[in-house]
Amino acid sequence: MLVRDGAEGPEVFLQRRAGAMDFAAGMTAFPGGRVDPVDAEVAIEWAGPAPRWWAQRYGVSEARAKALVCAAVRETFEECGVLLAGPTADTVVADTVGYRGERARIEGRDLTLSEFLAEQNLVLRADLLRPWARWITPTVERRRYDTHFFVAVLPEGQLADGATSETDLVQWSTPAAALATWKAGEHVLLPPTWSQLTALAAYSSTAEILTAEPRIDPIQPVFGEVDGKKLLQFPDNMRYFAELPDPSRLVGSKGMRDTDPSLLGGSRNSGGTADAR
Repeated sequence: MLVRDGAEGPEVFLQRRAGAMDFAAGMTAFPGGRVDPVDAEVAIEWAGPAPRWWAQRYGVSEARAKALVCAAVRETFEECGVLLAGPTADTVVADTVGYRGERARIEGRDLTLSEFLAEQNLVLRADLLRPWARWITPTVERRRYDTHFFVAVLPEGQLADGATSETDLVQWSTPAAALATWKAGEHVLLPPTWSQLTALAAYSSTAEILTAEPRIDPIQPVFGEVDGKKLLQFPDNMRYFAELPDPSRLVGSKGMRDTDPSLLGGSRNSGGTADAR
């Protein structure tokens, strides 16, 4: 979750996933993507909390924690052009335009994050990230993910864009405004995204967000019966469903308009993977 201070409070960078995506097509979400196991094995110039610290916060192994942090940095760069790295342990690049070619190669899987950092003599700035939440896709979902949410402030001088094949619309929005337009049916939020926006809406500045220490307990929604109707169970789920717009007004995804909004998890089970956002 990339944030910045705006005139009306903190703003978060949002992107609408392209309609051709296999998972959550048309949904509004944060930059993110898969973990590359290779990142856990290679040497990377690193500034900030060591993998052991991240492992304790997320409840994973040190190797997994290192790969998760690398995934957050790589996917943020790949999907919106923001690079959490710098020439030294206390600096960050001010402009990423010069790395446009490398960005495309990373997205095309022709260049790894570690190779890129080594070639450009850059230090990964883990200290610019904060751990935030962990959600696991319900077992009924056809594609499953173990998603680890991070938050970072947009580095001074850098610009976030939508120059990626995985996105067809990007915007900066206050969390409150994003939730209001969701209620109006202008876009679609899955429960994990809604939950993070709801949490971010409680802060009045990015400084407050960076000093927050949310408790990170894995959340895996499950189906349960409420008043004779099966609904996904997760923190504040009844508030989510109460505010969920009429499916006929949803314009972000045809698939969502054609689906019972209470069944936000699909209907078939499959294997899982890991994800960082």
